[in-house]
Amino acid sequence: MKINRRTLLSAGSMLAGFAATGLRAESDSAIHVVKDPGCPCCNGWIGHLRDSGFSVTFEERSIEDLAAFKRERGIPDTLVSCHTAVIGAYTIEGHVPAADIRRLMAEAPDAVGLAVPGMPFGSPGMGPETEREAYDVILIGRDGGASAFARYPAA
Repeated sequence: MKINRRTLLSAGSMLAGFAATGLRAESDSAIHVVKDPGCPCCNGWIGHLRDSGFSVTFEERSIEDLAAFKRERGIPDTLVSCHTAVIGAYTIEGHVPAADIRRLMAEAPDAVGLAVPGMPFGSPGMGPETEREAYDVILIGRDGGASAFARYPAA
């Protein structure tokens, strides 16, 4: 079989396209979590993300450094939780379900990101969903506004 230059260039372009698609899919699921070293529920949430197909890295920071990171990323004090994550250009605060992060990435709104304020029981990493208390996932707008992105009723 003889391979000419045109065939070789065509195959190279096709392979580059496949590689770029794979890289985009990988970066769409790469999330970096910043957490307090003393908080075990953060590890539960990281497990939830990994079980949902995300590629998770994490680092631990002091409470003061973590609070500063939250402010730098645009998280209002009224919406804080125990950990903060970054995926693409978005910030994820607290125990946000993986499905809502995927929806955020797919819809790509002009926003800071998502938050689940506090640590509601039954949210990912915070106990069984079958005993869940009601909570909302909040979309944080770039203008500082906040609105419900998803609602989870009590189980």
